[in-house]
Amino acid sequence: MRYQGGGGFGFKMHITTFALDGPVLIKPQRHGDSRGYFMETFKDAWFRDAIADVAFVQDNQAMSAEAGTVRGLHFQRAPTAQGKLIRCLRGAIFDVAVDIRPGSPTRGEWLGVTLTPELGEQLWVPEGFAHGYSTLQPDTEVFYKVTAPYSPADEGGLAFDDPDVGIAWPVNLEAAVLSQRDRTWPSLMTLLSSREA
Repeated sequence: MRYQGGGGFGFKMHITTFALDGPVLIKPQRHGDSRGYFMETFKDAWFRDAIADVAFVQDNQAMSAEAGTVRGLHFQRAPTAQGKLIRCLRGAIFDVAVDIRPGSPTRGEWLGVTLTPELGEQLWVPEGFAHGYSTLQPDTEVFYKVTAPYSPADEGGLAFDDPDVGIAWPVNLEAAVLSQRDRTWPSLMTLLSSREA
């Protein structure tokens, strides 16, 4: 973990990198008093310099009513491949990124982190990763920035419960709440054999 300032009053971030190269956990510094707190959650110039030189083009927000809801694993192919910057506004999530980059020595490996509004962490998931999350509390709200707009023609997905990937979801998979679409994504082996990733 490293600690970086970005200019201006109070803009400092804790940055955590992983053995899986690419994703980064970012924790803003909070300034609190009897009224509550204030924090700067994003600064374009700082992000481009410290994390990735990308432009975010859209903000999305999702609410999941039930704990144990799984959304994902999703990705988009070129030319609209997406990088995502995810944070939790209410409740808590277990956020997951799976490396599906062609030629990557860690292809098929995953990482997972818990994101909460109390700590304000944000996970940067670059292009070349399938992304998803499970909710840990009811009425969980998630906010994320993306580097490309949603494109149905370029959309892809990976089975959340693929045993070859082996994600240790902190929810009961048999009781997990998913959309029908998210229940039918292919396994990693099928994805790689079809060369869709």
